[in-house]
Amino acid sequence: MILSSFLSALGQMSDNRFRSVLWRGIGLTIALLVAIYAGVLWLIEVLTAEPVTLPGVGQVTWLGDLLSWGSLGIMIVLSVFLMVPVASAITSLFLDEVAEAVEEKHYPELPAMPPIGFADGLRDTFSFLGLLIGANLIAVIFYVMLPFAAFFIFYALNGFLLGREYFQLAAMRRIGRDAARDMRKKHQGTIWLAGCLMAVPLSFPFINLVVPVLGAATFTHLFHRLNRG
Repeated sequence: MILSSFLSALGQMSDNRFRSVLWRGIGLTIALLVAIYAGVLWLIEVLTAEPVTLPGVGQVTWLGDLLSWGSLGIMIVLSVFLMVPVASAITSLFLDEVAEAVEEKHYPELPAMPPIGFADGLRDTFSFLGLLIGANLIAVIFYVMLPFAAFFIFYALNGFLLGREYFQLAAMRRIGRDAARDMRKKHQGTIWLAGCLMAVPLSFPFINLVVPVLGAATFTHLFHRLNRG
């Protein structure tokens, strides 16, 4: 069931709506990271507008340039780690369109559903982003303490988080938030394993950016198959 859901989703990746959601998510992510960096540069400029006097050194006029270049290096490093979780969270704003495309092609007998409200989608997006980043930051401690188990911790943790998010998204479109949560708990083993499958592409640069779209499509199939079964 999991593999067939994944292969069905993979076979639809050329769908124009899938690609539209993917590029919007990546574009907004890059724009957000650039905006954050612009804000950091502005703050540095404000804080270093007046020359700084250091004991034994005198006036330092190059501190702003040093901080600017240093912040660029830090931002590049952070972007490597933040790109995927931020892109996943932002793309989740549009994943309702992916589920709709899947249902139109594979489940045409189902009635059309109204889109999830923007406020609800935004709330879920920030909730998922906070959970994803927070959990992975905490996991770093365990990576250091248990380096031999880092591989398993990474996939188990992100498999759980991705499965939780994407199944909830797919299910609540049809049966509501509360019923979706109950169904997720009932099938949590299957959902966790499917989430681990979604976590595999996270290890590969650029390929990891398709995870939100592929995950939403896979879990839409999985929801319908579990619901019918």
